[in-house]
Amino acid sequence: MTSPSAPVQRGFQLIELIVTLAVLGVLALLGAPSLLRGTDDLRLQMAAGEVAGVLRMSRSFALRYGSNVAVKFRTGPGGAVTFTVYRDGDGDGVLNRDIDAGTDPQVVPPQGLRFFGRDVGFGFPPGPAPMDPGSPGHRLDRLDDPIRFNDSDLASFGSLGTSTPGSVYLRNGSGHLVAVRVLNRTGKVGVLTYDAGRQVWRD
Repeated sequence: MTSPSAPVQRGFQLIELIVTLAVLGVLALLGAPSLLRGTDDLRLQMAAGEVAGVLRMSRSFALRYGSNVAVKFRTGPGGAVTFTVYRDGDGDGVLNRDIDAGTDPQVVPPQGLRFFGRDVGFGFPPGPAPMDPGSPGHRLDRLDDPIRFNDSDLASFGSLGTSTPGSVYLRNGSGHLVAVRVLNRTGKVGVLTYDAGRQVWRD
């Protein structure tokens, strides 16, 4: 026999379910911006890791071929980014003019970088110029140039594993910034993250 209180219990259960769903909905809305920022930052770190991997691969090619090798990044329509690795063909290092003339051949044909686009790419976020990771106490200039290897956009590696010193700067839609840096004596590649609040770089 059905208890008279059963409909009331079912009614309370429905109300409780509606209230619970409403509370969960509010919590989801409150947490969504943080979740999106976290995803954006994760993609930025993944993009930086991908660039670092390409640079390390290029250094390995230089050691393998016993020749100067350089990687050139290009940004296409819609923010799509590709990289191409070239080898020195005439003994004067990998140069843009030799690439254009076909003198310095490709080692790796143009390939896409997966974690670029959708608010992640080369560049600097808006706001004050960040500090220079290679010169403490000084701010970066030329914020229109996020790929810096001396005066070139070619990251070059020698046959002994040394390299042209420089940095590649990447930013995301949340205004965060990372630098992929190459040290000249060792060819070591590292990733730094900029703390805009404290105006310092962290590894």
